[in-house]
Amino acid sequence: MQAKAVILRELARPAPYAESKPLSVEDVTLLPPAPTDLVVKVIGGGLCHSDLSIINGSRGTPLPMALGHEGAGEVVEVGSAIMDIKVGDPLVFQFSVSCGRCRNCQSGRPQICEEAPKARAKGELISGGSRIRGDGGEVIRHHAGLSCFSNYVVVNRGSVVKIDDSISMDDAAIFGCAVMTGVGAMLNTANIRPGQSVAVFGLGGVGLCGLLGARAAGAGTIIACDVDDRKLAKAKGMGATHTFNAADPELKTKVMDLTGGGVDVAVELAGVVKAMEAAYSVAVRGGRVVTAGLPPTGAKFAFEQGDLVSNEKSILGSYMGSCVPVRDIPRFLAMYRAGALPVDGLIDRKIGYDEINEGFDRLASGDALRQILVPHG
Repeated sequence: MQAKAVILRELARPAPYAESKPLSVEDVTLLPPAPTDLVVKVIGGGLCHSDLSIINGSRGTPLPMALGHEGAGEVVEVGSAIMDIKVGDPLVFQFSVSCGRCRNCQSGRPQICEEAPKARAKGELISGGSRIRGDGGEVIRHHAGLSCFSNYVVVNRGSVVKIDDSISMDDAAIFGCAVMTGVGAMLNTANIRPGQSVAVFGLGGVGLCGLLGARAAGAGTIIACDVDDRKLAKAKGMGATHTFNAADPELKTKVMDLTGGGVDVAVELAGVVKAMEAAYSVAVRGGRVVTAGLPPTGAKFAFEQGDLVSNEKSILGSYMGSCVPVRDIPRFLAMYRAGALPVDGLIDRKIGYDEINEGFDRLASGDALRQILVPHG
């Protein structure tokens, strides 16, 4: 099957990307699906900072790679071993496929499947190999088993969640990454209780989803922190009770004074070590610090061990919002329909292939929170 894909062939080309053009839109061939695979027509793909961290070289990856890990689409072909999905079904992609057999999957934590990283590191599907070929049979790697900036993709059954058709598929795209990661970090990992105080560090798409998740959980004081005043204004309009510029040298003092000693939960969603340090510093004695941000490879966060012990703080990593996708994506969609998660307010614009490089310039500069690539125009 012929398709179009957004291909990255070289890491860390200089910005602006509108000039250096690290991403090319290429004609590719999709190999037939394996028995446990699906062919999906992609309706929308979200531009995310995780994509940007690959483009700018912060996180390494095998190349050439067809990018895109957040999106939604419609089934056009079903592998012979799949019985619970049919042609025409709407789907949301999820970027951490699970094997269903390893100890983490069996203990109810499929988001940290032990087998999935092995396929991901090679740019392959968990069912084995790549299904994307370039000119002359060149092997093109899959991004997170998805590559959903393509107009059609072959994915493993475990990489999708079937949904109903009551939501625009363009809007549904962000539920597979931004919503799962941000909302899940608040509801699943942090386990916020009504009335608790929360500080959110980093107000990109994931961070603002986290803010909405804190609000939906019934948090009392919701403090939003970022270095970009435009994002602080956005957060205020989405339910933050207080906003502080993260570059303010008095930030810790102001948060401590406001909350009477610190927040119950401090959540880092920027993928920046300084943001993690700030989050740790404002957690109350006995408080929880949660991080779902992915910094550049090799970045390290340090803390005083005595402080951790004597103040009985907890530091929790949150991958994919500690979500079970087949449980949480429908749950978050139901909250969206009920008005509890107005995440469509994060989508700045919808773009075509001709804007893909410029789109990442806008994301990097903070001029956009979430843009949706619409492969079929």
